[in-house]
Amino acid sequence: MRDLAHTAIAPVWEANHVWLIFVLTVFWTAYPTAFGSIASTLSVPLFIAAIGIIMRGASYALRAGAQSPRETRTIDTVFSLSSVLTPFALGTMIGAIASQRVPVGNAAGDAFSSWLNPTSAIVGALAVATSAYLAAVFLAADAARAARAAPHGPASAGAGAGAGEARELEASFRTRALAAGLLAGAVALGGLVVLHSDAHHLYARLLRGDALAAVIASGVAGIATLELVRRSSFEAARYTAALAVTAVVAGWALAQRPILLKGLTVQQAAASHDTLVVVVVAVLGGATILFPSLALLFRLVLQGRLDHAPEVARTPFAAAGALLAVSRSGLLARVAGACLLAGVGFLTIAEAGWAHAIGVAALIGFMVSGFFAAVPSQLAELAGEEPGAPQ
Repeated sequence: MRDLAHTAIAPVWEANHVWLIFVLTVFWTAYPTAFGSIASTLSVPLFIAAIGIIMRGASYALRAGAQSPRETRTIDTVFSLSSVLTPFALGTMIGAIASQRVPVGNAAGDAFSSWLNPTSAIVGALAVATSAYLAAVFLAADAARAARAAPHGPASAGAGAGAGEARELEASFRTRALAAGLLAGAVALGGLVVLHSDAHHLYARLLRGDALAAVIASGVAGIATLELVRRSSFEAARYTAALAVTAVVAGWALAQRPILLKGLTVQQAAASHDTLVVVVVAVLGGATILFPSLALLFRLVLQGRLDHAPEVARTPFAAAGALLAVSRSGLLARVAGACLLAGVGFLTIAEAGWAHAIGVAALIGFMVSGFFAAVPSQLAELAGEEPGAPQ
């Protein structure tokens, strides 16, 4: 089971770290007052989460060099504990913010009671439960794909799991996905009870308006996921499971808005207009390469094209090939340039909200067209073409 988990992580391990850097950088640039208040008051759980992240990364890297079963067990134990410690610590931070125990100012809140309280504890437990829930659903899908691709009969040395072993893994992760889903649902319901007594303001706002819609959507998606997993429809269960967890986060945000911290709204916490414009332009500029690359990576992973196998069939990307042909004609480069100019112009010169919306849309157009205008030769190969081949 752990071998399958490590194999599933491998293609996206480094890409996953991008999001941590992205969130921290944008947060402290766009909302510096809130970031300083949170990072100083909640420095202890933030430090614990950082230790978990470091230990998890180190144990994952060291596992490949383990020389004995004992070393492997030790490394796996560290990896497992850190995988529980990190989401719990981050969850306690969310609980502290949600229960308004983080005041504005440098280390203005208590270093321990701010995150050692009932709301933080239940949110930390929910973070661990939802992480286990998503992991079990995703790994069940990976095991099912491995079972379809595996040769029948016993596994041969170096060839990976046979079909029978892969089916056993699929059944094991299916059972864990069902159990983790029920546990996450129970913790979420228990969280409402805790919020009623410990953070009643948040509880009251969760049960009305848009926040209530998000809570209902999470429950419906969670029930749908359990049914899909029961039927072994794991690919569809990936999306409903992700939707269930996303709806929980959205419900919290909708219930708390416009308050970011106690006595501080989102608008008050925001940096200056010029800083926000630069952040938007920088994020969309970086996303020119990042977002399409991640989309391609996840597509290859979910299709199983990065799995270890003697041969991997090449499936042409017809749409990518068409865009490459257009790119070589120079049209996409001109479109990207026009979108960039329009985006920067509407965001920096105009003041109206509709103009900013057009500017953001133009920069997204620049992101997409610019990526394919500067696409590397590797994507040309995925499109079923020879790099540099004339059209």
